[in-house]
Amino acid sequence: MGTKEDVRSRLNIAEVIGEYVQLTPAGKGRLKGLCPFHKEKSPSFQVDTEQGYFYCFGCKAGGDVFSFVQRTENLSFGDALRKLAEKAGVQVEAKYGEKSSRDLYDVNAFALSYFREHLPGPALDYLKRRGLSDETIAAFELGYAPEGWDGLLKLARTRGVSERQLLEAGLLIENPENGRVYDRFRGRVMFPIRDHLGRLVGFGGRVLDDSKPKYLNTPETEAFKKGELLYGLDKARTRLKAESELVVVEGYMDVITMHQHGFTGAVASLGTALTAEHATLLERLGVSKIRLMFDSDEAGRKATLTGLDQVIGTRFEVSAHRIAGGKDAADVLMEFGGDSIKAALKDGVTEVHVRYQNAAAKFNSNTPEGKRAILMELLPRMMINESLDFTNAPATNLRRIVAHELDISEERLRDWIDSKAKRKALSDTHLLAMSNSRQEEDRELALLKQLLVDPKLLAKLDGSMPWRNEAVRKVMLAAQGARTQEDILDVFRGQPEEQLLIRLMFEGRDSGTISKAHSQQYEQKVNAYAAAAVDDIQVTLSIDSMRSEVDFLKKQVVSATPTEQLGLLKQIQELQRAIEAEKRGRRGHA
Repeated sequence: MGTKEDVRSRLNIAEVIGEYVQLTPAGKGRLKGLCPFHKEKSPSFQVDTEQGYFYCFGCKAGGDVFSFVQRTENLSFGDALRKLAEKAGVQVEAKYGEKSSRDLYDVNAFALSYFREHLPGPALDYLKRRGLSDETIAAFELGYAPEGWDGLLKLARTRGVSERQLLEAGLLIENPENGRVYDRFRGRVMFPIRDHLGRLVGFGGRVLDDSKPKYLNTPETEAFKKGELLYGLDKARTRLKAESELVVVEGYMDVITMHQHGFTGAVASLGTALTAEHATLLERLGVSKIRLMFDSDEAGRKATLTGLDQVIGTRFEVSAHRIAGGKDAADVLMEFGGDSIKAALKDGVTEVHVRYQNAAAKFNSNTPEGKRAILMELLPRMMINESLDFTNAPATNLRRIVAHELDISEERLRDWIDSKAKRKALSDTHLLAMSNSRQEEDRELALLKQLLVDPKLLAKLDGSMPWRNEAVRKVMLAAQGARTQEDILDVFRGQPEEQLLIRLMFEGRDSGTISKAHSQQYEQKVNAYAAAAVDDIQVTLSIDSMRSEVDFLKKQVVSATPTEQLGLLKQIQELQRAIEAEKRGRRGHA
């Protein structure tokens, strides 16, 4: 039998790690790449081929080839040793007392063959009635645990499998009163449960009638930890190479039927909510979007998202979807086919929308105090964790929603979030500075001020500007054809707008103590400035309008079909080109 050193001597650490990390030269005997244990944009992970060790300068992870495989595959040392020994062509024997999951996998494989042999009969008829094909039944290795107390136990005794092994694998139950052992699974359709690496870690069993419990799983063992497992992930992970999205459904049959109909990204949790352990695994596998498809109404979907583990919510784009009629995925697919699932996947409630709605329901978003409270409550979820790379999408999407709903500038919102000093006390001044409406209204007032300097500049406006400020809108309408300030003022004598116009007239022509000799020259300069200012402000308002339209189209892209997305993206590109053209034109006239 070989030893740990025999295995190490036959393996090149760079080749082993290179199967997980893309490595490039980093000096003599060293290679570098992006660390597989934390998200990063520039490589801080290095491998020393001469010493046989790896180290990450970012997260401080380090070790030899065995510890690398242990961390990457979530294995015990014994399992990592055997995995690498198999790769190196060396046979090793576990030390006495060493904990290993290998025996559990082998015992589960023995049980699976027993369950598969007993499938023909009522269990197979049940699966056929549920619409499963022979190919699907074989692919998911479905079986049946027959009635009787000791069928598996009797077979195990003839095959050299001990009671202790069956008990450790959760396949037997021991009566604490008399010490009698008997089969855990009886009279149930059996669903083998494999981890993301395809290792057989346990089973789920479903009754054929209405007896309780309807479902029964393997208990927690060294190999079976339901808070870390997702049924179907071993098959769904192959799809993750092309798409980074998973659909989480409720049960085993839902997963299997979804896969049979082409929805190969379907998985199911084992009776638990998605956990932080799930998040760590899925992030490592490259998942960025999670769609929850449960049998629940609108309130249920929102409750599901509200109660979602914070780690899941911050690392993935999550949405909840409901199939029409409230049925589960397996029944709907058998009755209506895949179109119903496609429709459900298009119509969902996003986790970030629910987060905003929950905050907005507590506070009045029409008041500064309410806006401040909403922003402060959502601040932790809007802050971007630079180490998460692509999974910054939830924070980015929430910022976009908040900016739209509260009518504030997304850019100025980002500046506030990124400024630790400003976050300590969100003042009315900060809120006012973030407001879209105030910014645009200020520009409109600035434009009106310049038009009062020289009303003839009204001819520069094309009449298509949508005014936010009601006073500006009234003045612009009344000023058509006016030649002097007095013509405009006469329209508003005694009206509330009169005081505004007088103030703007004084601000536009503040000559101070200029002498008569220089007054004509001053007037020429003021008029020239007014003409230039009108051009500049009008361009800025035009750019603001186009940017708002770009933001609106980007929101539509998220829920659009692929064909619709192409059209929307084309519109966005055209608007962005127009914005750049406006900017160049403004610089050219500067």
